[in-house]
Amino acid sequence: MEYRINKRTGDQISVLGFGTSYIAEAKEAEAVAVLRKAYEGGINYFDLATADGKTFPYFGKALGDVRKNVFYQIHFGADYSAGSYGWSTNAETVKRSIARQLEQLGTDYIDYGFIHCIDELSDWRDYQQHGALSYLMELKKEGIVRHIGLSSHTPATIQRVLDDVPVDMLMFSVNPGYDYHKGDYAKGSVEERAAVYRRCEAEGIGLSVMKPFSGGQLLDASISPFGEALTQYQCMQYALDRPGVLTVLPGISSVSQVEHLLGFFTASAEERDYSIIGSFSPADAVGKCVYCNHCKPCPAGLDIGLINKYYDLAKNGDTMAAEHYAGLDYHASDCIQCGHCDSRCPFSVTQTARIREIAEYFGR
Repeated sequence: MEYRINKRTGDQISVLGFGTSYIAEAKEAEAVAVLRKAYEGGINYFDLATADGKTFPYFGKALGDVRKNVFYQIHFGADYSAGSYGWSTNAETVKRSIARQLEQLGTDYIDYGFIHCIDELSDWRDYQQHGALSYLMELKKEGIVRHIGLSSHTPATIQRVLDDVPVDMLMFSVNPGYDYHKGDYAKGSVEERAAVYRRCEAEGIGLSVMKPFSGGQLLDASISPFGEALTQYQCMQYALDRPGVLTVLPGISSVSQVEHLLGFFTASAEERDYSIIGSFSPADAVGKCVYCNHCKPCPAGLDIGLINKYYDLAKNGDTMAAEHYAGLDYHASDCIQCGHCDSRCPFSVTQTARIREIAEYFGR
């Protein structure tokens, strides 16, 4: 397992997390075994926006004895009063739902308490006016909620909430389909979505990824918006290469799925390579580096993906990006302008020109 640090909280979070969209499909004994297998495989971050309220006791049974070693992402606004998932901004409804979840999970604290599913500015106004936000912040003040999170599919709304509330973790839908205008939750332009990633990286806000496979659409050529299938490993690597991303949360419902997903960490670079999406790129994505490193190996030894990422982050106000850039073994000024990267880039980026620009920006 690989882990990344949430800069705001100091938490060490597994890059493969656990999404609960499908765990309700498993019977209790199997579900408990799945959760335990995930924990034993190094997964320590679990999202609790489950499809059905019956799953909460599964966590108590599977992870109760190791509660201090795992992180729960719990949503203030996910309502399970009717059994299955519902959404509410009413403070009393949220209070009842959270109390029930804590009891069934067998815990008295929440690692990440989430402002849940705020996709429109009207949702955000309702969330504040109906008391849900006040209740969440009250529990934060009392220490029951340790950190604040936000889940949303909409870049413009995300930017507004981040302006209003000190959020430590953002749950955002990240996959090539959504980033390239394909799918039900493909909200925002290429640049608007990239701006969310860069802001999170610059401000130390962790990103947990929902819908990494676009609900399975990207894995099946017959329903993929691109007409071609990607693999789970390609989608995971794509998400993990976005700035700010700490963990990917695929929905899991069986031990075999856990085992397959853990195989990501021993998969070859070729198995993780998602550069094929360059052939799917919309016009506004062409010519923009997505840090896929398909241009490797560089004859001069440059890590072109990281150089580009640190440049984009530095321009966006990340004060640490220049320091990270300085720590690289080779810098943009070491480029020999051979054009190897230009010929290999699936996104038609003229890296030789961009690298000159980066060298001038950083002054070395």
